Amino acid sequence: MPIEAALHDARVRYGPLEALHGVDLAFPAGRVTLLLGRNGAGRTSVLHALAGVVRLSAGRVTWQGRDVTALGARQRVRLGVALVPAERAVFASLTVAEHLDLAAGAAEASGTVRRRGDPSEVIDRFPELAPLLTRPAGTLSGGQQQLVAVSRALITRPRLLLLDEPDRGLAPAVAARLHAHLLADADTEGRTVVVTAQSLPRSLAGAAVVHVLHRGEVGFSGEPAELAAGRPASAP
Repeated sequence: MPIEAALHDARVRYGPLEALHGVDLAFPAGRVTLLLGRNGAGRTSVLHALAGVVRLSAGRVTWQGRDVTALGARQRVRLGVALVPAERAVFASLTVAEHLDLAAGAAEASGTVRRRGDPSEVIDRFPELAPLLTRPAGTLSGGQQQLVAVSRALITRPRLLLLDEPDRGLAPAVAARLHAHLLADADTEGRTVVVTAQSLPRSLAGAAVVHVLHRGEVGFSGEPAELAAGRPASAP
């Protein structure tokens, strides 16, 4: 299958500590890829390397066949990359509605999206947001904040969507619905999605590829069914 983005012999260092030890990872175009591993395995460093949040100490990042290693995070955002971190992904003083409206404005201004995002679309998908629209994001629970952050990213209609544990704090039914939308959007809109998790969610069994990281190295790459055959899947 065609590859949307890849890391080639990628190394990431934080001071004297190396988080990624020369990993090679490929993310198929228009599909969902799962990036699994325990805390400290290097999952977040992979997303940050793809998004340009951290610079590689060695190796390359390619996107659509282009070497983007030297491009910073803002440049990659303009090209269509969206990163949703696991924590601190919202502006505490802005209301939920303001978050969604800002995302719609960014989608309209960006030349990389195919059409303007519409906040009503994510509210239809996640009606849990409707009663929260007038509330400042800083007053929400962690799961509610995560849902706002993911919804904001979806409105911008990115080409490459990077989600760091997006279901953290979400009710199982909401997490499963989110996973279903990610799979559907990849199929219908050609969006490439990379999702991190600590173990394999049943509701993402339709993902194209699973990469498992262990202490900054790739321990497994294959299909979800191959992984599930060797170890139990987890809810949701």
